[in-house]
Amino acid sequence: MKVDLFDFHLPEELIAQVPLQNRTDSRLMVLDKETGEINHEIFKNITNFLREGDCLVLNDTRVLPARLFGVKKDTGAKIEVLLLKQLEGDQWETLIKPAKRVKEGTEIDFGEGVLTAVCTGTSEHGGRILDFKYEGIFYEVLDQLGEMPLPPYIKEQLDDRERYQTVFAREPGSAAAPTAGLHFTEELMNEVRAKGVHIAFITLHVGLGTFRPVSVDDILEHDMHAEFYMVTEGTARMLNDVRNNGGRIITVGTTSTRTLETIAAANNGIFFESSGWTNIFIYPGYTFKAIDGMITNFHLPKSTLIMLVSALAGRENVLHAYNTAVSERYRFFSFGDAMLII
Repeated sequence: MKVDLFDFHLPEELIAQVPLQNRTDSRLMVLDKETGEINHEIFKNITNFLREGDCLVLNDTRVLPARLFGVKKDTGAKIEVLLLKQLEGDQWETLIKPAKRVKEGTEIDFGEGVLTAVCTGTSEHGGRILDFKYEGIFYEVLDQLGEMPLPPYIKEQLDDRERYQTVFAREPGSAAAPTAGLHFTEELMNEVRAKGVHIAFITLHVGLGTFRPVSVDDILEHDMHAEFYMVTEGTARMLNDVRNNGGRIITVGTTSTRTLETIAAANNGIFFESSGWTNIFIYPGYTFKAIDGMITNFHLPKSTLIMLVSALAGRENVLHAYNTAVSERYRFFSFGDAMLII
């Protein structure tokens, strides 16, 4: 299955550079996964498409200010570091620019020595393992020195850090936001609950697996990078009850989707308390075991995310929807508009 099957033309001016002032003012494309029929809506009206007894599943991961700027101790050369995932203690897997300047044993200073790191090895996909040294609490030091790791296609500065967090973010650990959740406010979530729709939370810390580009021609040769997930007993019980009572399980974002499919695939479609690492790669031909619908943003051409969406709604339906979104001037990617597939 060729990567080019998931390509489409996207004018650069449709890539949203800043979030809307009001989260729920984003546009919402509603795509019927069976017929391919499209309706155009506003996100604040999402409850019109939900039914009593359904369940929305949200990813409550919190984005770390994971981009650090430092200098090599020996030469003073500038180094940019992106934290991907915590390994053991104060060791982190990272991406570094320029990576060729950082070899095993290289020492890096951040914030004039407030935080230091030494490279202890390499990881797959060209990453580096850094062992950090500091005084106090790491996340507080990171909050002081780090910047939000906005995707490279966003060129504008973000005035308010919290606009790259969901309003329900609470478990720190992500290198990127689960962006489908950015459209929700507390008020909208209360409207959802008032309609009799359940809200469940899972955690998946977004790392390299979600945003690493596909660099092979045949997607079957692409290896997903593992990301940490966690589902509590209470969430698993709620999901099983919703399924048993005939409700629909609708995930908010590809991260929630991959988490539930990882668990359901391990236990014949039944949910259970679980935590661990997932590298599940969902593309057309996949049989969904956990979800009935999904809310998602509009994704990069030829990305694993558009492949996942195509698995749920059909490649031709999705590409038609994306081409429609381009012609209707929808806003794309992290700060862009949303799609409901149901």
